[in-house]
Amino acid sequence: MNKTTEIKKDVTILFAGDSGDGIQLTGTQFTNTNALFGNDLSTFPNFPAEIRAPQGTLAGVSGFQLHFGSEQIYTPGDECDVLVVMNAAALKANLKNLKAGGSIIANTDGFDPKNLKLAKYPDGVQPLEDHSLDKFKLYTIDVTKMTKTALADSGLGTKEIDRTKNMFVLGFICWMYNRSLETSVNYVKEQFRKKPEIVEANTKVLKAGYHFGETSETFTTRYQVEKAAMPPGVYRNIMGNQATALGLLAASKLSGLEMFFGTYPITPASDILHELSKYKNFGVKTFQAEDEIAAITSAIGASFGGALGVTSSSGPGIALKGEAIGLALMLELPLLIVNVQRGGPSTGLPTKTEQADLMQAIYGRNGESPVPVIAAYSPSNCFDTVIEAARLAVEFMTPVFFLSDGYIANGAEPWRFPKEADLPKITPVFATINSKTEDGKFLPYKRNEKLSREWAIPGTKGLEHRIGGLEKEHETGNISYDPANHEFMVKMRQAKVDKIADYIPLQKLESGPEKGKLLIVGWGSTYGSITAAAKQAVAEGIEVSHVHLRYLNPLPKNLGEILSNFERIIVPEMNNGQLVRILRDKYLVPAEGFNKIKGEPFSTKEILGKIREAVLVS
Repeated sequence: MNKTTEIKKDVTILFAGDSGDGIQLTGTQFTNTNALFGNDLSTFPNFPAEIRAPQGTLAGVSGFQLHFGSEQIYTPGDECDVLVVMNAAALKANLKNLKAGGSIIANTDGFDPKNLKLAKYPDGVQPLEDHSLDKFKLYTIDVTKMTKTALADSGLGTKEIDRTKNMFVLGFICWMYNRSLETSVNYVKEQFRKKPEIVEANTKVLKAGYHFGETSETFTTRYQVEKAAMPPGVYRNIMGNQATALGLLAASKLSGLEMFFGTYPITPASDILHELSKYKNFGVKTFQAEDEIAAITSAIGASFGGALGVTSSSGPGIALKGEAIGLALMLELPLLIVNVQRGGPSTGLPTKTEQADLMQAIYGRNGESPVPVIAAYSPSNCFDTVIEAARLAVEFMTPVFFLSDGYIANGAEPWRFPKEADLPKITPVFATINSKTEDGKFLPYKRNEKLSREWAIPGTKGLEHRIGGLEKEHETGNISYDPANHEFMVKMRQAKVDKIADYIPLQKLESGPEKGKLLIVGWGSTYGSITAAAKQAVAEGIEVSHVHLRYLNPLPKNLGEILSNFERIIVPEMNNGQLVRILRDKYLVPAEGFNKIKGEPFSTKEILGKIREAVLVS
């Protein structure tokens, strides 16, 4: 049969089904295939908090959205062109995300009476047959039956066969978008190398899905999305947590320090531990502690011993680490605190994203406890940003917050391998016997031009000094209850954090004129949707500028000047208004919050709508 090929600039696909259907694996493998082909892309995995939510129910739906193209991609896409659903619940939960005229590919076995009832469709309603989907292109495939047919002689049981049906879907989608199966076949061989029968079964079903597309009379059109014009270099597909782990590893090598990673598992930060545990050959020590307090205090102990101490968590765990962060601040030791934010408060929304820990990072400790805070804006940007966080921690002898979030952590995009020459140097300043004063005394809290003390490694003869959480006397580090000294030390610790502003870049505009009527200020993972919205607004003839903050405490020295150049400032955040309060407080500007607290990232459409509204009001 003759098949036609249609060229597309970009495509958004949403895979959806039960959390046990292998949806995340299907999405990840198709993502890797497109990344290796040379497309730019962005992903958004979305899954239930329960380890295994009830099968067939709306609560158990797992999704993976992929936006890939031959042009620059900023977000996983507002609406999908293709919705692949494994059951009725997946259709019901995600139909709102499909464009009018978009395609639905449905596994008919997932729409039997039992699945329809679990998805809470009214009795007698069959969405695949009642014309309720007529405004879409509906394609039905009995994926389950075809998978069983392909493995009829495999000798595998029903459960083992059912687990491979996601491979049929992956094979078919690879055919549909003219992609090779090589990447997925190699993955299966590596993943199940000790189980040849599983390798054979998955490979067979993968190819069955591909050949179904070739021979089907229903599917007569294939789609071609060409390679994106990207800067030359070697690329890989990377998720935010992976990039964070590799950035920490690079920071260890750049500083010449062994890394100690003390943590306690928590969604969505746990994958950083999993990734780092693979690199023991680089001298990385990973420690899964019994709780959050043990995790951070072990990292502080490692820093005291001369290592790069790192701990990670999400909001609930960071709350438990609060007192120990204050201890690291009082000791003036380098400590890197990774907070992969999720929906809160308390246990909140464990698998959903949010930006609601900014105030916690800046202010969330007892007493006056100033801590530098910087945030990544995309999965690949985690690599560079966590290196910068490590540089500030080591060179300013202070705990530093690195903020990511669930959207960044689990999302993926192409990452160009950096060259070592392009990475920043990280220079620890260790105390030596020459650090003593002329009269032979060692002053552990004597400060340099950065207001930082030298790093005195325990066991070094002549550099013995006190440690602990009690207030320090200026320079000597002795315990002091003197009121004037306490005020001096509080202001000194604040001055050290403020001093960082002299050692970070001035703020630049991402796009738009330096003066104007409207400025959008963002931080963290709102970058993609703001960038795409600003670009579209300019195409519509709307003048808008965009600033995206990496350094949140201290803020860049010229930020106030930039803000003063605009009549109206809008701050989109996935919280109830946190950065906007900080900007109002520090710069006395009438910044306006634009907030979303749904556990989901902003869409380009939402930001663009706010820009249009602001222009009309102005």
